[in-house]
Amino acid sequence: MNTRSMIFTIYGDYIRHYGSEIWIGSLIKLLKEFGHNEQAVRAAISRMNKQGWVEARKESNRSYYYLTLRGIDRMEEAATRIFKLKQEKWDGKWTMLIYSIPEEKRAIRDELRKELVWSGFGSIANSCWISPNRLMKQVKTLVEKYEISDYVHIFLTEYQGPHENIRLVQDCWDIPAINSKYKKFIDIYQKKYDLAKIGIQTGNMTPADCFVERTKLVHEYRKFLFIDPGLPEELLPEIWFGNQAAQLFSDYYKELVVPAGEFFESVFSEGNHLYKKNKKYDIFQHPLLNEE
Repeated sequence: MNTRSMIFTIYGDYIRHYGSEIWIGSLIKLLKEFGHNEQAVRAAISRMNKQGWVEARKESNRSYYYLTLRGIDRMEEAATRIFKLKQEKWDGKWTMLIYSIPEEKRAIRDELRKELVWSGFGSIANSCWISPNRLMKQVKTLVEKYEISDYVHIFLTEYQGPHENIRLVQDCWDIPAINSKYKKFIDIYQKKYDLAKIGIQTGNMTPADCFVERTKLVHEYRKFLFIDPGLPEELLPEIWFGNQAAQLFSDYYKELVVPAGEFFESVFSEGNHLYKKNKKYDIFQHPLLNEE
């Protein structure tokens, strides 16, 4: 597992609830549980710093890394999509972005495409991207970030045919391939979940083990953010494994969350301040882990 990617997962699932900041020594110790060495962690966090996800500060002889506003926004968006079990009812409207970015800004254009895919957009035509979700905030953030307001147009619109809305889905996303990946996730993690329940009940699974498994679970499940646009139920196929995978993720996460959180705090408290923990954060009842 990529070190930088793992750090993103740990920031998103743990650190952001504890002031969004961590001493590099604690981060190194946490990543050691996954086989990542100190050099790899320092190189990865340095890269994240250069990319604007985190910033560094010194306290005595210790270096601390905290999420930037951009990093916090990304973590919040990711958490909302990861932990929300069901989509809201669709209003039939599409968010549309059309751009004409000049060739001399090709690097920006390529980065924009990656960001749009991550947010759940699909390309319906050259330089025309759509999503059935209300993503105006994300789009405006990207336009501001890349300073491309002169080259874009944003719409909230309805499809008027000549086909059905489902045709747009088929043209933009490979739903059978995504469904297949969800099925594979279920096949693998149902077995892991069953074994973990026994391991925790019998005491054969330590808090450190639970920390590793919880982090791996979130790390693996969040990969769907890069391929699943989060379609409303009205646009999903009759057989859709995404909902079953979401429920399995929720059940497994809740099984691991308490002992994993205890291990994280035992490491975190050595070089950081627990008083920075969000008082509203309840590790057992994640605000989005529900079926409402």
